[in-house]
Amino acid sequence: MNHYLSIDVGGTHIKYALFDKSGKLLQKNHCETPQNLEAFLVVVDQLIAAFAEQIRGVAVSCPGKIDTKAGIIYYGGALTYLHELNLSKHIWEKFGLPATVVNDGKAAALAEFWQGNLRGVNHGLALILGTGVGGGIISDGKLLLGQHFQAGELSLMAVPSETLQPLDMLGMNGSAVRMIGRVAEKLGLENRKDGRAVFEAINAKDERVYPIFQDFCRNIAYLIYNVQAVLDMKRVVIGGGISAQSVVLEEIQAQYQSILNGLGPFQFMVTPVDIQVCAFGSEANLIGAIYQLMLMEKSL
Repeated sequence: MNHYLSIDVGGTHIKYALFDKSGKLLQKNHCETPQNLEAFLVVVDQLIAAFAEQIRGVAVSCPGKIDTKAGIIYYGGALTYLHELNLSKHIWEKFGLPATVVNDGKAAALAEFWQGNLRGVNHGLALILGTGVGGGIISDGKLLLGQHFQAGELSLMAVPSETLQPLDMLGMNGSAVRMIGRVAEKLGLENRKDGRAVFEAINAKDERVYPIFQDFCRNIAYLIYNVQAVLDMKRVVIGGGISAQSVVLEEIQAQYQSILNGLGPFQFMVTPVDIQVCAFGSEANLIGAIYQLMLMEKSL
């Protein structure tokens, strides 16, 4: 019983994987995410039961505001039925196994801090680009949770507006999914989620759509600039599916430098932050959740 089970709850799929105590991934798989609480708990219980004789603990990553110390999920992102579920307590009472729950963006940050491109960085940010803008902040070598567990919820940041609307929030302006949809529409694609065709046009610098992509990257660059002014970080790492496209990092870096260049003498007052891509892709949340569980074990 020296292994750990990690479960990453997403809106469409639940990924799960078995890890050894060094963080080496031994096996992984996925299943569909149920659409109600009763069915969700059945799936979680079945997964744990299948590995119960091999594991010493369960690590969970999921959307929402998470009280990591208590294991309580609030709101649950798109999975609203998870609101106020104490999943750690459920797992302990059902299986007698210690369990931790951590927000998915924060799990990605922990993965990078443990074994990825934030390793050895005491002040950093993992910026996850997807449907919204997720994030996890490393401050003084620790994951920053915040008073209300919402530190790093970058989607909630707003741009100036007379009356704040959802479209004025960074989760919309910085949404990679929305950007892809806008580009696909401009290209006349039947499938508005065809990321491959979208990035073929972007990489070709198609004049019809490249300005849309530039605007998206500039919004992310402004976000990085503002967070750097507040937190004074060493490094920001960019994650999410689109980060696999090298043009994303290149354009964000270019837009960030353009912002600095426009500051004139003030550019020297904010130390530029190093911007890289995340080391981990789709496995980041699984890895980060395991690290959170190991941290809990060490604190006991």
